[in-house]
Amino acid sequence: MTHFTCTRSSLLFFILLFGAFLSASAQTPNLPWDWSGVIGTGQSLSVGARAFDIKATNQLYGNLQLYTDHLPWPIDPDNTNLAMIPLVEPIGRHSPAYPSSWPENIEAETYHTAMADEVSVLVHDATGHDFIGVHSEVGENGQGMKYIKKGAVHHGLNGRSYEGAMIETKAIERLARAQGKTFGVGAIVVTHGESDAGNKDYETELHQLWSDYDKDVRAITGQKQSPQMILSQQNVVVDYSPSTQAQWKIGVDYPKDIVCAGPKYQYPYYTDGIHLVADGYEQLGEKYGEVYFHRVILGEDWQPLYPTGIKRDGVVITVQFHVPTPPLNWDTSLPPAHPSVEEWKNGKGFEVCTSSGTKVAIKSVEISDDTVVITCASDPGSNAKVSYAMVAEKERRTIPSGGTVRWGLLRDSDPFAGAFTKKTQPNYCVAFEMAAP
Repeated sequence: MTHFTCTRSSLLFFILLFGAFLSASAQTPNLPWDWSGVIGTGQSLSVGARAFDIKATNQLYGNLQLYTDHLPWPIDPDNTNLAMIPLVEPIGRHSPAYPSSWPENIEAETYHTAMADEVSVLVHDATGHDFIGVHSEVGENGQGMKYIKKGAVHHGLNGRSYEGAMIETKAIERLARAQGKTFGVGAIVVTHGESDAGNKDYETELHQLWSDYDKDVRAITGQKQSPQMILSQQNVVVDYSPSTQAQWKIGVDYPKDIVCAGPKYQYPYYTDGIHLVADGYEQLGEKYGEVYFHRVILGEDWQPLYPTGIKRDGVVITVQFHVPTPPLNWDTSLPPAHPSVEEWKNGKGFEVCTSSGTKVAIKSVEISDDTVVITCASDPGSNAKVSYAMVAEKERRTIPSGGTVRWGLLRDSDPFAGAFTKKTQPNYCVAFEMAAP
């Protein structure tokens, strides 16, 4: 019998070897299917509202969508007219009127083609493998959670979103099998929240939406892994909006299931300041793609730039952040935030009020490692309300052209540049509200 003597040096060698193995395993790409599905839902910004300058009209990477011909609602997922076609914009079928719903629910260019292409490029660059995304969009322009959730009551055309998603998923799963392909849904992307801007139960309802999709999608595809929910913040409706707060907070409360990709205030907007132009949707899609790659493909615990703690010492308030790619920076491409609000014009997007809601003047804001130090002109007192990009700029003349009404200047140093737009996209801080004890 051969005996092995474990010396200190040999033990250290095996510890290092095992650590290297674990590190390599953590980076092993998760590519379980030939076709990887993404289901998009939401309201107007999910269906490409106002993005009339359509650009993504060629498919370079083999990504797909379901062709529904001119079939009327409800569509049988076994209908032989259904087929897979290249994913280009506008995805799906154009909506002839408002309101609208699947299968005729798309206004113009959505984020989908840019997102799918971004993931294909990132996977190929990292692994050398092709990646085929299969995208669906079942959002309903202008409609709140009550119309996109499971079991929605039908009101005219609205309330078909969830059922439409299940029809598409069943049809794609059938067509994949017919071609000898495996299929699963990697993500549910939610671009929503404006109609629920005042909904205090929005986080609970979002998580229920994820839970319903998780159960029903897996029952159709047979996949073992749960789809990741990826969402972004709405920054255009209601000061201190509960839906905006919920959209970043839910990723902290349910970090395995749901992630916030960040705000949308940094993107180029249509003249209404509510909807994006095509370039804005493309950048949003690229950011969604980056987050999908980190969370679903690499299995990393990626999170956006968000606050993790706060403390007050007299006139000084210190907010600590999770920074995806250090260091923190002040953005110089966006105009100054709150230029017409005397108390906050030095805050770079930060807002401070007393516990009773009185504005407190900000003297300065400074970055220190992973914190922002806010120095107030007077002591705001205990339980001061500290927020960021949660209050609208009221003076129309000071709102940036091609922008929206709530924004801030804090970002990280992520060098990520989209494959389609080639524009660098650092992670901008989520809009938030916290109490400083």
